[in-house]
Amino acid sequence: MNIKKTYISTPLAFVCNLAMVYLVYGICRLAYLFENWSVLSAGFDTLSFWEAFKGCWMFDTSAILYTNALYAVLMLIPLHFKETKVWQTIAKWVYVLINSLCIIANLADAVYFQYTGRRTTISVFSEFSHESNLGSVFGVEMLHHWYLVLLGVLLIAALIYLYVKPTGKLSLKGWKSYITYYLIHLICFGLYIPITVCGMRGGATTAVRPITISNANQYINRPAEAALILNTPFSLIRTVNKNVFADPGYYTQEELDSIYSPVHTSADSLTLRKKNVVILILESFGREYIGAYNQDSGFKGYTPFVDSLLQRSVTFEYTYGNGRKSVDGMPSILSSIPRFIEPFFLTPASLNQVSGIAGELGKNGYYSAFFHGAENGSMGFEAFAHATGYNDYFGRTEYNQDKRFGGDKDFDGMWAIWDEEFLQFYALQMSEMREPFVTTVFTASSHHPYVVPERYRNIYVDEPGDDNIMHKCIRYTDHALKQFFETASQQPWYENTLFVLTADHTNLSSCPEYQTELGLVSVPILFFDPSGDLQPGIRPGIAQQIDIMPTVLNYLGYDRPYVAFGIDLFNTPADQTWLVGHNNGLYFYSQGDYVIFFTENGTLKAIYNYKDDWFMHHNLLGTTGTIEQQMERQLKAIIQSYMQRMINDELTIR
Repeated sequence: MNIKKTYISTPLAFVCNLAMVYLVYGICRLAYLFENWSVLSAGFDTLSFWEAFKGCWMFDTSAILYTNALYAVLMLIPLHFKETKVWQTIAKWVYVLINSLCIIANLADAVYFQYTGRRTTISVFSEFSHESNLGSVFGVEMLHHWYLVLLGVLLIAALIYLYVKPTGKLSLKGWKSYITYYLIHLICFGLYIPITVCGMRGGATTAVRPITISNANQYINRPAEAALILNTPFSLIRTVNKNVFADPGYYTQEELDSIYSPVHTSADSLTLRKKNVVILILESFGREYIGAYNQDSGFKGYTPFVDSLLQRSVTFEYTYGNGRKSVDGMPSILSSIPRFIEPFFLTPASLNQVSGIAGELGKNGYYSAFFHGAENGSMGFEAFAHATGYNDYFGRTEYNQDKRFGGDKDFDGMWAIWDEEFLQFYALQMSEMREPFVTTVFTASSHHPYVVPERYRNIYVDEPGDDNIMHKCIRYTDHALKQFFETASQQPWYENTLFVLTADHTNLSSCPEYQTELGLVSVPILFFDPSGDLQPGIRPGIAQQIDIMPTVLNYLGYDRPYVAFGIDLFNTPADQTWLVGHNNGLYFYSQGDYVIFFTENGTLKAIYNYKDDWFMHHNLLGTTGTIEQQMERQLKAIIQSYMQRMINDELTIR
């Protein structure tokens, strides 16, 4: 009988191989850090590396135990025929396949982080489920980030060639050898079960709830650092079938209504204006790129036309988006719904009755249309537009049917019709609409893969010393916007139109000031009325995307009650304007000089004076007296109202 070497080496080989996975996760995390160094390294001077290490270990343990559960069973199950060559070969390739997918997920997410500011969750599969060009996108990114591809290949090769195989040949003779074998393997398997349950949950005591993404915030100082503590397999696993909406029950209904309500009713002094409304949502057009917003900072601007438009418009001292993705921006801008936990129209609540600017103005006889130059159905925009009351949708199909334009010759080859041509199509289509109308266009060119039309490639080029490939795209879209306004200004509807310009989210950043928690959601928001009814200028206070809908409706004198989570910017004192959002398991709320961060479990984690401490190095928690209490009270009311209305299908007035 020769079983000693075998029955020890099978569990030992399993432990060695699992240890190699921990090492691989660590290398992937370092790659994640260096790929996003400008954002993630900002608070290293205040980060406790021991606490960060504990957090990384806990989340990696949970992910590794989840993903390697089948491999563990194959290696530890107390059956002697698992020692055969065929069985062990199957076990090896299960191990290699599963952990290779985890490597790919972690390294790919290192690139995707620059667009989202967080680890990817399971909603990403719904977000891009209707896209037909993902192969091209991945191909381009693999070429741009060849070093991550090479790293991934090396790590996968290491899994294959450094894999520890059980050694020794099993020879069971007599009942004693069988008893010894099964007893030892039962012990190993029995010990593994509670260890893996504790590891998956993140702790051993009964008081420990299974860890979620939000638990990462206890190991960090700045919310952006949560992405460094987490890993992508864990984020994907823990958001499968997650119940996004739960009423926290902070207040009674009477208390809640006295603190905050998203129900807007008309004021007695409204001035009725039957103006058209044109909403321009510019893809990835962050505030960082606009010179007029950064005159005091010395940042170079790339938008001469938008700069000139700002001189004739109303904007605000601080202007923000409510999310980091296009699917976040659409509900915020058009329906005044912030992004909490997951994008609204990727959740079950997207089936609720929901309204928006188009739906509400439709009640007053407005015609409405939504324009997006991508393939019809892309990103779910067409479905959302129809759900919120738009009468018609104009996409790539409708553009190709218009004989005045070049059809698919104007397609950028990956995403959509080039901005210049599609915005001209947009302007001319509005001249064929009955007034009053409300329309929205979502541009596409200032986006990955960061190219401009061939005829402009010698004009809008990557400038020497400028490593931000977004800048040439921003310059092109600014030019396209100028052409749009030149055409629009010649149309009969122009003078009687309110224009709203914003962006869906930010994109690649070069300036440290725009790589902070607030900088990463800084987008332009401006209101332009060619008739002169609006006094132009930069007003004090905060403007956010969810304020656009109530501001527009009140400006037009809309006289019906409606639900909108934002405020009317034109009739709210500057010190009562605010920002709300959610990222990396934390809610954030800003008002006055301060911003607070609040966990999903109901704990105030931090408060900063962002006007004096933009990089948020000094947590003032416990030192600001009633300020943090009042802000926490308001944020809790917004969260509870949001959750209740999502659960109870109360996003409209019936």
